[in-house]
Amino acid sequence: MVSDTTTPDARAGKTTHAVPRWMGALAGMAAAAVALGFSQFIEGATDIPGLVLGVGELIIDYTPGWAAEESIENLGSAGKGNLLRGITIITFLTAALLGDQSARHTRKIGIWSFVAFGLLGGWATARNPQSHAGGSWFWALVATALGIATLVVFVSRARASVTAPGEPIGSNTDVLASPLVPPASRRSFLGFSAGAGAVALTGVALGRGIEGESAAEIARANITLPSTTTTERVQASTTTAQAPIARLTASGDVSAAEYAGIDGLPSWVTPSVGDSFYRIDTALQVPQVDPADWTLRITGMVDNPLELTFDDLLAMDLVEHTITLSCVSNSVGGDLVGNAVWTGIPLIDLLEQAGVQQGATQLVGRSVDDFTAGFPTEVLYDGRNALLVVGMNGEPLPVRHGFPARLVIAGLYGYVSATKWLEEINLTTWEDFNGYWINLGWSKEGPMKTMSRIDVPRHRERLESGTQMLAGVAWAPNRGISAVEVSIDEGHWQLCDLAVPGTDESWVQWKVEWDANPGTHRIDVRAFDGEGVLQPKGPADVAPDGAEGWHAVLVEVV
Repeated sequence: MVSDTTTPDARAGKTTHAVPRWMGALAGMAAAAVALGFSQFIEGATDIPGLVLGVGELIIDYTPGWAAEESIENLGSAGKGNLLRGITIITFLTAALLGDQSARHTRKIGIWSFVAFGLLGGWATARNPQSHAGGSWFWALVATALGIATLVVFVSRARASVTAPGEPIGSNTDVLASPLVPPASRRSFLGFSAGAGAVALTGVALGRGIEGESAAEIARANITLPSTTTTERVQASTTTAQAPIARLTASGDVSAAEYAGIDGLPSWVTPSVGDSFYRIDTALQVPQVDPADWTLRITGMVDNPLELTFDDLLAMDLVEHTITLSCVSNSVGGDLVGNAVWTGIPLIDLLEQAGVQQGATQLVGRSVDDFTAGFPTEVLYDGRNALLVVGMNGEPLPVRHGFPARLVIAGLYGYVSATKWLEEINLTTWEDFNGYWINLGWSKEGPMKTMSRIDVPRHRERLESGTQMLAGVAWAPNRGISAVEVSIDEGHWQLCDLAVPGTDESWVQWKVEWDANPGTHRIDVRAFDGEGVLQPKGPADVAPDGAEGWHAVLVEVV
């Protein structure tokens, strides 16, 4: 019987031909490249995620809460790209090992491993609510078959390169194997490898080329938001209040225009373009929702379930409010926070149409990719702004921030409220449902905590002695900020100036001058909310309900 082994057979006293490890590894990597390249082509040509993306989404869904916290805290939005790159690298390394073992032992090792990965990929991509389950399975298995075919061809050529002329490939003949491959065979094998790489890269390039601009982007570019009716809530610092609120600023409220020239200080409104406004969500690939095919459903404990189109929403009375959003994973001094002007419909108006039933104590938002977030319905009636948002900073909602519609609830962390790519609002009870992050160990209630941050100067920055500007932002939606203080080298607390405009639902810019003397100095900041409550000193970790602590930086004055 002809054996499929090429390893030494010491018991028989003979040595068979051994395929060099680099050839086996290259065979496995070529097979993986062809499979993944074809998968990327399908991802660009259809709505079906590629194998890497599908596996990445699977990993996110089953990642423990502590691991997700570490990723968000340390990597922010970059964690998603790193995950996809990591999956790709691990796939190629694993394929290299499988290729080596297939070439030196039996092809069944690689074949069955590729089958297992194909089944995993098919299941992972079929789970995506936006992809066709049957198509996901079909194309995943086609990619697997291409990978297996490539592996078999390459392993056969690798073995042929170290087999004597006329000898059956894989035979158990008594011929000493050499790790040195004849140059002609090596060139031929490398040529095939280059061809496989070219095929894979072509698949990726074609996929990206075919993908083009999505229907969501095209539709968004053609939308003009109707005019709005805006009534901002008054900033807490403009009201009459008791101490410490009474000592609001060092020299009175200062126009925001005076803050525009402070280099390094964030603008009062965070731009919505690029990466200026943070984005933290569970979507590895931004959902592309065509508003022409989209509807919003209001379901559950309501008297009149509603189904609204995007045109229905635009025809309603829109309002505009400036609201600060923050991620619960934002560490002390972190940048996972932003302030924007949101355009939308008050949720109360929609719920009045639906008729909320007695006992409906939780509102749950569900996105097109099945993410869920829920908060108590009672917060909708305490005076804060709670919006179904269709616009951001005067333009239609960017796709990466939830187009065509999302939720923005002032004073709540995003993980319990700010559902993007919204497709359903469900009224239920507090006990009957947990949102996505709750089952991963995060607090079910997510009120935003009072926070302040030093933006100018940066930590470890070198400064010249003399008058220096200290500046930053502070926020406490929906209570507002009444006072900000700084301390140098843990000495007395000095009151800062606050910028106007501002609302009790937005952050406020602050600044103060400092007469800096040479040496190393520590600068601390703290804030009082609109009710006169001092920001918690902490420290407290971000889990399970948000970080606490006074931000501090060290600077060197020369």
